[in-house]
Amino acid sequence: MTATGSDGILAGKRAIVTGAARGQGRAIVETFVEAGAKVLATDVDGDVLAGWTSHLGEDVSALRLDVTSEEDWRLAVTTVNTLFGGLDVLVNNAGILRRRSLQEESSEDFEKMWRVNCLGPFLGMKACAALLAEGNGSSVINTESVAAASAFADHVSYGSSKWALRGLTRFAALDLSALGIRVNAVLPGPIATPMMLAGDDTDHDVRARFANLPLGRMGEASEVASVVAFLASDLASYVTGSEFVVDGGQLTGSAPADS
Repeated sequence: MTATGSDGILAGKRAIVTGAARGQGRAIVETFVEAGAKVLATDVDGDVLAGWTSHLGEDVSALRLDVTSEEDWRLAVTTVNTLFGGLDVLVNNAGILRRRSLQEESSEDFEKMWRVNCLGPFLGMKACAALLAEGNGSSVINTESVAAASAFADHVSYGSSKWALRGLTRFAALDLSALGIRVNAVLPGPIATPMMLAGDDTDHDVRARFANLPLGRMGEASEVASVVAFLASDLASYVTGSEFVVDGGQLTGSAPADS
């Protein structure tokens, strides 16, 4: 960012960010605040969320939110309106990742993946649409994945849920344009977040797997957050229904088949 606070590209914006307890969500909240926004940071893990947001001051409030709960979404809308007097930006960042093949996946876990990764953003956009329509240059940014633009082995639930979110984003962009709300998406590749680095491999081993990306490394959460901030800002006022890939060149086909 070239300017911060009242001079930032998000000055005056009021936002809800889901999945904000860690990783990309946390980076998005921090970047938004630096750029001048007021943020209602939400996550199903309310304790972790409250633990780190408390130092950011009055520009950030924390709220436990299960994105699959319509009641929780109603509370989030009421809360952001009470705290900040409206809403201009919704970032549907919450998501879960699990690597399983079609044969290994259970119907219960398949449904859970879809409920968080696709139903959650649907409920969020539906709940927030009326308040966003009253906002200032309002927009929605959905976190998809490069798995929504390709196919990776052992990603049947995750990948298909993100493909569905990709379609949902396009349809929402059409439906919400009548309300003056822009809807866009980011498609992160291998980003060094707790979700991506979790597993049996060491941090070094995971990073090493992506050393042959065109840019030679995994991405950082802040690099995704910068793109999200641009899409939330008035600099992107003529952008809707679009997808911004943040993958270090992974989708060029010269990278590992993993995400």
